[in-house]
Amino acid sequence: MTKRVRVRELQQMRDRGKPITMLTAYDYPTAQMADDAEIPILLVGDTLGMVVLGYDSTVPVTVEDMIHHGKAVRRGAHRAHVVVDMPFGSYQLGWQDALRNATRIMQETGCDSVKLEGGQRSVETVQHLVEAGIPVMGHIGLTPQSVNTTSGFRVQGKTPRDAVHLITDAKALVEAGAYAIVLELVPTALAQMITQRVNVPTIGIGAGPFCSGQVQVWHDILGLYEELKPKHARRFVELGADIRQALTAYRDEVAAGAFPTADESFYMDEHALELIKAQLPELDGDLSDAERVLAEHDLKLIARASETAETPSGVSARQR
Repeated sequence: MTKRVRVRELQQMRDRGKPITMLTAYDYPTAQMADDAEIPILLVGDTLGMVVLGYDSTVPVTVEDMIHHGKAVRRGAHRAHVVVDMPFGSYQLGWQDALRNATRIMQETGCDSVKLEGGQRSVETVQHLVEAGIPVMGHIGLTPQSVNTTSGFRVQGKTPRDAVHLITDAKALVEAGAYAIVLELVPTALAQMITQRVNVPTIGIGAGPFCSGQVQVWHDILGLYEELKPKHARRFVELGADIRQALTAYRDEVAAGAFPTADESFYMDEHALELIKAQLPELDGDLSDAERVLAEHDLKLIARASETAETPSGVSARQR
């Protein structure tokens, strides 16, 4: 049985200085492929609202959405540590509400931990979840669920006051029991300072190379969207262009009658085909007689097969 990556293994990777790779996954096939690539952490991110469901932000994503996609990812990933985002509205109303939703997410998806946004404002919630046995990954810097109050998708922590605030947030999350912290759109030098000042893994996205690990969105690194090209993402392949080319080829071959060919088709026994043709009426005729005759033929074949099965080996029915 494949050993699943746990919080302890992630901490050991950080302590040994081994960079941690984390990637979003939203369904069974993406999870399976990422697991085959030995990605240690898969994040069922609420970014699915933007890259899968077509929303303008992550705010409309619901707990039900996260559970639906989380289940699929868990079925596809047998080794990776699966983290599920707690969506907007699932923990902002207080730790009791957060505990109910996090418990449901853990139970219904089979995930290994949950992730929530916010620093000091989320400390009480993190503490109660951890005390209840739910591992929590924190998330500070740019917090997409709060994009309406942060003037859009902008780098955070660029001023001395904001930088100190983020360092304080990170320390508070660790003290509350968070096992790791995502740093999103944070200046490289500040991300390095935070990483040096906490004893849990930091996972960067647009936070430079000095974090304990990196996380990226599936669609970004595979080049699936032309209109979405974040500065922090490297497109390792232009899969979107390849897919569009393949779809165009499919359309063209169907239109030209070039697909399917014999290689993609199935055939039937010639005797059965002739029998069917003999019993079929004209194209617009009633098929009831044909169905009756063919059914009678099937019954005769079944009776014959049954009679043969009951005959002792080497003795014909006539000899008996």
